[in-house]
Parts: sequence; structure tokens; C-alpha cells
Amino acid sequence: MTDTPEVRAVSPHAVIIGTGFGGLCMAIQLKMAGIHSFTMLEKASNVGGTWRDNTYPGAACDVQSHLYSYSFEPKHDWTRKFGLQAEIRQYMEDCVEKYDLASHIQFNKDVVAANYDDTTHQWVIDTQDGAQLRSNILVTACGQLNRPAFPNIKGMEDFKGKVFHSARWDHDHNLDGESVAVIGTGASAIQFVPQITPRVKQLKLFQRSAAWVLPKADRLFAGWEQSSFKNMPLLDRIYRTMIYWKNESRALAFTRFNALLNVLALQAKYCAKRDIKDPIKRAKVIPDYKIGCKRILISNDWYKAINSDNLDVINDGIDHIEADAIVSKDGSRHAVDTIIYGTGFQATDFLSPINITGHNGVNLNDAWQDGAEAYKGITVSGFPNLFMLYGPNTNLAHNSIVFMIESQVRYVLSCLQALESSHSAAMNVLPDTQSEFVNGVQKRLEGSVWASGCTSWYTTASGKNPVNWPGFTFSYRLSTRKVNLNDYQFYPKPVNA
Repeated sequence: MTDTPEVRAVSPHAVIIGTGFGGLCMAIQLKMAGIHSFTMLEKASNVGGTWRDNTYPGAACDVQSHLYSYSFEPKHDWTRKFGLQAEIRQYMEDCVEKYDLASHIQFNKDVVAANYDDTTHQWVIDTQDGAQLRSNILVTACGQLNRPAFPNIKGMEDFKGKVFHSARWDHDHNLDGESVAVIGTGASAIQFVPQITPRVKQLKLFQRSAAWVLPKADRLFAGWEQSSFKNMPLLDRIYRTMIYWKNESRALAFTRFNALLNVLALQAKYCAKRDIKDPIKRAKVIPDYKIGCKRILISNDWYKAINSDNLDVINDGIDHIEADAIVSKDGSRHAVDTIIYGTGFQATDFLSPINITGHNGVNLNDAWQDGAEAYKGITVSGFPNLFMLYGPNTNLAHNSIVFMIESQVRYVLSCLQALESSHSAAMNVLPDTQSEFVNGVQKRLEGSVWASGCTSWYTTASGKNPVNWPGFTFSYRLSTRKVNLNDYQFYPKPVNA
């Protein structure tokens, strides 16, 4: 006789999937609104989302600390202008403690399916361990950068040395004195490569396409600055506001006046020329695509690391991997002890691998066969009472995603108020409303720098951009300040409810 996992059926008012910035923000705001009947499901054993998972050397944020935090929960004693991974994660754990969220969280609960019950207007959520929950409201806060992406390279499984992804860094493995291959030169590699280069015997950097890298205006905060922020909260708010508007102004360059970005390209080239002495190596790390088409990265030590004698840049492409080496397409064989994949995340596969089925049995994968889309990046027609945080077309290239998340959370709360005041069981965004919004977003994206011809994680194989928001964050906040009841169809509560 085989053991079967216990199946428990409970009925919280809301279920939140994920305990990153989005999930915690939703939970805190529910409590502030007087709603305490909610459960948070977390696949890992602790909170933090991407700041729990990405612990590679040098992991840090590329948005200023005072802005990459909740507006309602300022932290006055940030140690740096741009927060490091450990400090950001600690900030999130402090929020859990302050707002007493621990009792609402179920850890090691990997959600595998969510099915909408048309009869009861509830979501039935199944977790990998066999548990089942029924909920009136389902909020997904899974993020876009949580599932590591691996390349499809012949012979990957044949390699006998150590292999890991940067988002699953193996801290028990000692890289000192090794020959190491790093595959990928994205945002993570930009941060960890300079940290490990002095330690390794040789570093082989396999690059598919170069990244535009700009200086990072980072430094430690002085003690008097931290004290000033604490003792004069208004100063803290003014500083945060100044950062916000400085970042916000950059949206014009990304979405309307792309030529403005050429100044940044000149700055990147200057820094590369200053720090990299070998002109051949330098040429390899200067992109051939328009700056901004892919994510612009910031670092003060990337080009210095590239200049290291023990670092080789290989951009001929990888043909295959052998037991102890990587063979590039030009036939060169590069013997290595360890392979680190810095190949990013499956950013366009929203909510995967959760199998979500909505009204009348419609599967979300089928609804999204042409690419993920949602009304205001939050609701999807055919999936009543499903609310997404950091959903399609809400990513940013110029400002803080935490600001966007707070806007989305406020919109969800407005929806919950609408359900309560109308005595409805569920609400479903109208198909035409969603289509009009999505078509408008995609039309605006056509004139953005992201549509200038490069291949990036912003776009799908078909060329659709389901990731980025094509405008200002303040315009998004205005559009999400309150739900328009005419955008939705409301379902009455069952007679016996």
C-alpha cells in the first residue's frame, strides 16, 4: 500500500502565490484594509523571491535603495545607494515580522494547478504535495525572474565537471584556482564575473551578444546621511522623490526619443576604452545593436574584469560540450573544470509551469498562445477573480518595479471593494476591454527602442513584446488608481452562498 499525501480543503478569502516584493506588498495592504482571511503559498522554505534565489557573488540591485522599497515602509539606514542582495532580503524579512505575516504563509507549497469553479465562483488550487485550497480570490505574485533559463547546447549532459546556474549558486563549490566557463553576459554575469575573476585560474566568457554597460553611481551612505534620513523623515521622502523623477525622465528616451540614448552609448564606449587595453577584446564587448534594445546594465568593474589577463571573451558561438571542455563553432576546444550558466530567466513564460484553467474550462496557455497579455497587466478575460502582480507588459527599463507593484496592489484592492459593494461573487474583464488595452500597448511599443531589431528576453520568438510597459510609471499609476466597473462583467453570488 502506497502512502498518499493528505489533502486539506480550506477556504480563505484570498490565496497569494509567492512571497517576493509583490506577494508581501499584497498581504500587507490586505491587512491594512482590514482583510485578514488570506493565505500565502511559497514554493521555497523562506521568503524573498528573486532576492532569496540570487545569492551569487556581487548580487545587487540596479535601482536605488530608497526607491526599491515600499513607499509605506521606508528604510532610513540603507548602507549603499544601490542595495546588495542580503540587505534587500533582510528588508523583506523585516516586513514579514513587522506586519505579522508569518502565520499566513505556507512554505514548501509549490502550486501546480489552479482551476476556476464556475458553480461556486471559487478557485481550486492544487500544490505539489497533494494539498488543495479553495479561494474566492487568487493573486499571483510569481514575478518574471524566477525560473532560470538554460540554453539548448548539444552535449550539455556529457560534462563531468561542476555545473550550476547563477540563480542557483553553489556556495559549497570552491572556484579558487579553477578554469571556469561562464555562458552568458547578462545582468547576473555583469555582477558575478568581476567577483570571481581574481579567484580563478582562467575564465572563459562565452558571449552570444555584448551588453551596453554604463557606470553605476553607487557608494556607501555616510553615518550622518543615515541619521539625517532617520531624524528627518521628510528629507528621506524628498530624496526618494528626486530619485523617482530622475529615473522617470529616462522613459522618454526608451519610448519616444531613442536618439537621446546615443549619448549613453558614447559614455559606455569611453569607459570600455579607458579600462580595456586590448583593442580586440574591447571590440568584442561593444554591442552592434542600438543601445536600450536590450537591458542596459550598470557596473563599475565589468570592463576592468574584461581587461584581466586570465579572462578570455569568446563570441564565436558554442558548437557542443564535452566531458571536460566546451568546443566553440570555430573548432577551438576550451578545457574547463566548472560551467556557470548566466543565461537569465524565462521571463516571457508568465505563471508557468502552473496549469491555470478559467471560466468554461479555458486553459491560460491556450488563451496566451500568441503571447501573454492582460488588462493593465493584472486581469485576463475568461479568468474571473484572478489578479496578477508584475504581469504582462508591466516590466520597466527606467524605474522601480516596486512602484508598479504598489499601483497594481491598489487596483486589486479597488476590485475587491467593487466585489463587496456590488455583492458579487466574481468579476471578469470584458474581452473587448482587454483587447483594446493590449492593442494600444503593442502599438506604443512599435515606436520604442525595444523594437529596433535586436533579440532580447523582452520579446517572444514571434517578435511580440509581452514584458515592458511603454510609458511613464505615473501614467500607469493614474490608470490603476481605481477600477472602472464598466470594464468588467460581475457574477452574482450563488443562492446558497
